[in-house]
Amino acid sequence: MKVVHIDPGAGGTFYCQNCMRDCALVHALRKQGQDIIMVPMYLPILIDSYEISGDVPVFFGGINVYLQQQFGFFRKTPRWLDKLFDSHWMLRIAAAREATTEASSLGPITLSMLKGGDGNQKKELARLVEWLVDHEKPDIIHISNALLLGLAGDLKRAVGVPIVCSLQDEQTWLVDMEGDYEQQCWDVMASHADDVDAFISVSDWYAQETTERMSIPPEKMHVVPLGIDLSDRESPPVSFDPPVLGYLSKMTESLGLGLLVDAFIALKKNPELAVLKLRVTGGQMGPDVTYVNSLKKKLVTAGVDADAEFLEGFEPDHRRDFMQTISLLSVPSPRGESFGMFIAEALAAGVPVVQPDTGGYPEVVNATGGGLIYDVNDPDGLVNALESLLLDPDRARAMGQQGRDVVNEQYGVDRMADDVVRVYETLV
Repeated sequence: MKVVHIDPGAGGTFYCQNCMRDCALVHALRKQGQDIIMVPMYLPILIDSYEISGDVPVFFGGINVYLQQQFGFFRKTPRWLDKLFDSHWMLRIAAAREATTEASSLGPITLSMLKGGDGNQKKELARLVEWLVDHEKPDIIHISNALLLGLAGDLKRAVGVPIVCSLQDEQTWLVDMEGDYEQQCWDVMASHADDVDAFISVSDWYAQETTERMSIPPEKMHVVPLGIDLSDRESPPVSFDPPVLGYLSKMTESLGLGLLVDAFIALKKNPELAVLKLRVTGGQMGPDVTYVNSLKKKLVTAGVDADAEFLEGFEPDHRRDFMQTISLLSVPSPRGESFGMFIAEALAAGVPVVQPDTGGYPEVVNATGGGLIYDVNDPDGLVNALESLLLDPDRARAMGQQGRDVVNEQYGVDRMADDVVRVYETLV
């Protein structure tokens, strides 16, 4: 079967779990011999080491989307002018600009995109429809996330094929939006549920959340946990000499980086953990720079900055090397996420994890046995959980080993690809 996978491009400035999921999935499906095309939206796809989209043009180029949102004139401009704004050098500038953009300010443009043919970017939608009808004619169209559901109805009517939509962490994008844009966006996404033939959530927890928020018929919901590339992943015994606490995710307040820094400072006061070190990686966006700098100053004030590192690289090779240098990983996001790809990456290296009881974290940690879950409402919960494993290396290693065995068996990208194909096969 022929599949078109529509994905928002990214500037590659931070650890984007949705982006990595999509690129890994498309790469795995191609290895299996599936005919799958990745269609980038907004920006070129610059994720990890995958050469994915090839010569496929960028649709809904980020500059055109912005101009058409802000100025009515650009909603009627000819294609030759729009094409200039979609050029690679212009979009590279836009990718750099992306790193300074906060989700809280993007309510109007997100809502407009969700309105599809009734939104300010309807000219861009017409171009995508024309390209699919004239050039590709797929058997299935797979949309990366529910924030792109404004495409679904028009694509289904024009191309006449089933629509699949993945679900992962839409709530983390919407929750900080100003005014009532969050609820408006959820309402519009719910209105598009009838246009979709199958939804694929990355966890049971998130399947339940989105089923309720978007009024999705249960028979349309499928759960396919995230899978990672397990090749070239070594897992020597985790070292605790010295113990090293790790963080792998976007360096931002909402994902709990500040909480981990505070926990690190508190743990260092224990004489048995005086040699504890902290290593942080995952990239950041412009608005996060000031916050990260404030954390570095806090570490200086506490007199422990010499034992803390903030690393630049987070590409696949960097992540694999990073996992060989840490004893324990935690991304203590108070809000939680739908899965947490970093959990699978850590456990693939035999590194145990400590996560709050929020979102899909408990589901993944309990399924793998690869770490501890703590009560997010307990002010000492994070410190106590970290301390219990840092002071008991044998227990920590055993958890990491168990987690590694389960990840190798159940959380590989080939398993994810097989499960997605099974969903496709129910539709064609």
